[in-house]
Amino acid sequence: MRPPRNSTSSSTSSSTRLLGGQVALVTGAGGGIGRGIAARFAAEGAAVAVHCRTSDEGAREVVARIEESGGRAVVLRGDLTVEDECRRVVREAAEWGGGRLDALVNNAGVQPVQELAGMTAADWRAVVDANLLSVFACTQAAVEVMREQVGEGGEGGDHGGGGGRGGSVTHVASIEAARPAPGHAHYSASKAAVVMHARSAALEYGAYGIRVNTVSPGLIDREGLADDWPEGVRRWQQAAPVGRLGRPEDIGDACVFLASPLASWVSGHDLVVDGGVSARPTW
Repeated sequence: MRPPRNSTSSSTSSSTRLLGGQVALVTGAGGGIGRGIAARFAAEGAAVAVHCRTSDEGAREVVARIEESGGRAVVLRGDLTVEDECRRVVREAAEWGGGRLDALVNNAGVQPVQELAGMTAADWRAVVDANLLSVFACTQAAVEVMREQVGEGGEGGDHGGGGGRGGSVTHVASIEAARPAPGHAHYSASKAAVVMHARSAALEYGAYGIRVNTVSPGLIDREGLADDWPEGVRRWQQAAPVGRLGRPEDIGDACVFLASPLASWVSGHDLVVDGGVSARPTW
């Protein structure tokens, strides 16, 4: 596979954009939030490895749109509930990136609805493996690549995104890590663990110039959501001070920020992106 070239557009070169020259891997990027993240990374100059498990068509469409805009992207497939697959996907992303990986966004996951009563251990493990094991294994594999980049352009602790020093890892968590919803016990528990994993990883990997953070989205709009869940959408809009649902690009912007030099002194942080819902009183 050929290493990515710095993408350019008619008006702005990648070197002048926030992530110019970076190589990034976004997991679960075939649709929804992941699609928005991949698009925003590419728009800010990164070459993007777009991972998917089953949404091949969506992933190919993301890559096509990035390439049409003058960027570089590739589709990587893998089942991230399997540790070896996590390591393979990260390895292939780095190989495609010419031996480097500057940013990893752990977005892949599932969100089933199931009451605790009647939930089996297998049901529980299916969610935990998809949402937490993938974060653990992909991060560990990415760090093996990123730590070797320390010192290529200066001291690792000075890393601010790009520049050949360390890297950044961002997990997509959820506001449900702190505020559970009925039927989401396994999901909420897994996302709470994702937040704590990021803090622990930030503590242990900081010496290598690697920053680790989480982004916790609120309710993100998708096609047909208002028809499928009209009461939930109405309640959210009433509760959100900003007065609207989130968009995938809102989460993409947050992830871009955390991977960029603007966040060079931000690590172990959970960035809540929910239109202000978490600010509302609960009594």
